[in-house]
Amino acid sequence: MISRRQLILGSAAGLLAAPAILRAQQLFLAFPFRLGIASGDPSHDGFVIWTRLCPDPFDEHGGMPTGPVEVDWYVYEDEAMKRVAAQGRETAWPELGHSIHVELTGLQPDRPYWYRFVAGRDKTQLGRACTLPLPGAKLNAIRFGVAGCQNYEDGLFTAYDHLSREDVAFVWHYGDYVYEDRPRQVNYERDGSPRVHVRDHVGTDCYTIGDYRRRYAQYKMDPDLQAAHRQHSWFTTFDDHEVVDNWTSSVSPGQRDPALFAFRRAAAMQAYYEHMPLRKSSMPSGSAMQLYRKARIGDLLDAHFLDTRQYRSPLPCKGGFEPVCPDVARKDAQVLGDAQEKWLAQDLKSGTARWNLLAQQVMVMPLDRRTEDTGPHLRNLDSWGGYDAARERLLGTLDGLGNAIVLTGDEHQNFAGVLRRDAGQRKPVAVECVISSISSGGDRWIKPAAADAIRRNNPFLAYSSDRRGYAVCEVRRDLWQTRFRGVDKVTAPGSPIETLATASVERGRPAISLS
Repeated sequence: MISRRQLILGSAAGLLAAPAILRAQQLFLAFPFRLGIASGDPSHDGFVIWTRLCPDPFDEHGGMPTGPVEVDWYVYEDEAMKRVAAQGRETAWPELGHSIHVELTGLQPDRPYWYRFVAGRDKTQLGRACTLPLPGAKLNAIRFGVAGCQNYEDGLFTAYDHLSREDVAFVWHYGDYVYEDRPRQVNYERDGSPRVHVRDHVGTDCYTIGDYRRRYAQYKMDPDLQAAHRQHSWFTTFDDHEVVDNWTSSVSPGQRDPALFAFRRAAAMQAYYEHMPLRKSSMPSGSAMQLYRKARIGDLLDAHFLDTRQYRSPLPCKGGFEPVCPDVARKDAQVLGDAQEKWLAQDLKSGTARWNLLAQQVMVMPLDRRTEDTGPHLRNLDSWGGYDAARERLLGTLDGLGNAIVLTGDEHQNFAGVLRRDAGQRKPVAVECVISSISSGGDRWIKPAAADAIRRNNPFLAYSSDRRGYAVCEVRRDLWQTRFRGVDKVTAPGSPIETLATASVERGRPAISLS
């Protein structure tokens, strides 16, 4: 009797006699492409297309046999699928959860393509992906989306449905694609207010590769998330919840033994790679993976996608929202790590693009988190606010450029502010826009009086809002605009989207005008 993990090959005897790589004539017990499709890491002549064979999403092995399976793929020049631009056959290996990462090259720059996968009689929906403009070519404008922080239990992914309809060249996902903890019917915000519970995680806390695969499968089956992947190419980076809350480098707040934490981190890294449209250069080696990278987009934008987790020093003090302690001033503390920090500094120094984007995960602004006007200065120490020396080195690198924009996630709120040297007190060198969550935090939870106090206590802060959503950035040769897009509710379906505010920055002038 054939289990649900196996493919039907006509008979049990046929299954035993199958070749080393199972061929396309097999029939699956269920639709194998239930996790959808995605494209990512676009360049001027190609991109990655991704899928994962997974007929049983909540099984550790996805309902697949422990053997390789061949899958056909097609890339078209037109949505009607009349003109084939490229096609081939890729092997889905069990060692990678039967995921597929096809790296395409030789395509035309700055244009859309369409793609799909075929296994036997099963076909995916048609996906759309765009190549980038030629590096160095004159480019007058580009538009892209920014999203992240999508806790499945906190709310619906309605914002992704809206993002799928935006006219953008690509999407950057800043992290917290999944949340790793067990189902919680009762949860609370940082201010102690109860959070509305919308839907349950399947499984328990994620520790093993099977745990993480199950969690990604649950998220990947969300139709709104699938739509956003299907319509746009994504650059993806992780933050903390893809592994465990507040992890840094080789330590976790819940497991201080680096040798034990390495097992969990390795499982998380593998699962992340298995489920993202990443190039083979990002394939994990043990518990590490190469994630920071750069995209040159015409002569208009150099996009630096950073990694603020793998190389960071342990959190200072107690590591939460609390008054600062002497550890935040440590000169040897790292956020990017020495190699990534030098890579970024050299690239910024030698670059010739009109704008430099630093796409990273945690807030650079040293925000005072007090919700009253008295009491000790409070910081989020799981941000650059816990690493004063590292932040000053970064701002020193940006000083004099006049064209740097920092985009950030993690906060579950929107913020826009000016990055000033010397703990936010002196010379402005860049602008930071922090993009709210897709669902994490649920419906609005920041009390208006608390938001007002934070604005009063942080003179470099120009804007904040407490709505779920994403951002659309429009970059022109002398003007950068970040449009904060928000839905009213994530605890009920059908919420419309609106532009909450637009932060505009003129090239050569690190200041914000709001509209």
